[in-house]
Amino acid sequence: MRSWPITLLVLGCCAGLVLVFARDGRGQGFRRSEAASVSSRALPRSATAPPGNPASPRKIELGRVLFWDPILSGHKDVACATCHHPRFGYAENRDISIGVHGTGLGDQRQFAAHAVVTFVKRNSQTILNTAFNGIDDTGTYAAARAPMFWDLRVQSLEEQALVPLKTFEEMRGDAYGEDVAVAQVVARLNANEEYQRLFAGVFGGPGVTAEQIAQALAAFQRSLTAANAPFDRYMRGERTAMTDAQVRGMQRFERVGCANCHSGPMFSDFKLHVLGVPDNPRLPGSDTGVDETYAFRTASLRNLPLTAPYMHSGVFDSLRDVLEFYDDVTGRRGERRNPNVSREQLDPLLRQLRDPDRQTGDIISFLEALSDESFDRTIPKRVPSGLPPGGAIQ
Repeated sequence: MRSWPITLLVLGCCAGLVLVFARDGRGQGFRRSEAASVSSRALPRSATAPPGNPASPRKIELGRVLFWDPILSGHKDVACATCHHPRFGYAENRDISIGVHGTGLGDQRQFAAHAVVTFVKRNSQTILNTAFNGIDDTGTYAAARAPMFWDLRVQSLEEQALVPLKTFEEMRGDAYGEDVAVAQVVARLNANEEYQRLFAGVFGGPGVTAEQIAQALAAFQRSLTAANAPFDRYMRGERTAMTDAQVRGMQRFERVGCANCHSGPMFSDFKLHVLGVPDNPRLPGSDTGVDETYAFRTASLRNLPLTAPYMHSGVFDSLRDVLEFYDDVTGRRGERRNPNVSREQLDPLLRQLRDPDRQTGDIISFLEALSDESFDRTIPKRVPSGLPPGGAIQ
């Protein structure tokens, strides 16, 4: 499972779900009542942009070609889309990414023969619905303050957009120093006549700036929403949108305690929690998280079937693995727990979980109801640099 961006750890009051169930005529099990009453929130149908970066079709399209253009990387061999590909729900189907000096796509990607092997430190999270990052139980969020990354180190898609360009193992490589990385990319775009025209058409005036690059990339990423999952339709009143197993799983998700952290329309409280997830063995050292506390952000549970493997270290291949981890880590032995994290360090909310490994089928069915595959998968046929869209992914 993917880094359980998910910190499934929280099963709980699922944003206030209230369900009415009835015994079937034989007194066996439960079925959905035709009068089932549900109180919670679906995702908004569309995302709100920050005041300083209103969306427009031309800006979104400019952001799309930038997202796919390897010209943004140090050695012009990797693009944002390399590790956030629509085939994998704008995430990647491998534990941790290979950025610069890599070839191939997803789990087929490997380092080139001459490369210094440096994996990206953490699992590649999906950018689907990041437009809603920070949304709370009331449906309120501020795009300019949206929490980003596993360690919450930046806020907003605009601020996030330029970070990979400066990061050695992601897109910069050893082509130039971190302090000049963005300036180098700006210079490349200013030297490209097609980009000059595109930026002038969107922003007006001569010249490309770093702020404009960030705004265009953010506008495109903010357009990548998937807000019509069976759960969303169910919450909007379509009572047949979820199966009986999914509704049972929703109830169990609440009872077990998952919703203590996985709450709100994005099923994340966007807070830091210490779960004791094992390190990825590919890394040279232990990933100690925020302030060396082993704390990481609760990831969203949206679109999980598309975005495995899970957790910040990408060490769990399936949702069943994640549930088994939570069952084990809350027990006395904690055999799956990171050996660098003591039981006393674990988040208190973890200890409130009640038998998360029991009846996993229904919970997994519910998690699948949070997935919407009707998102934009458009791949540009060409990008202004003339380089292969997506970089060296063939």
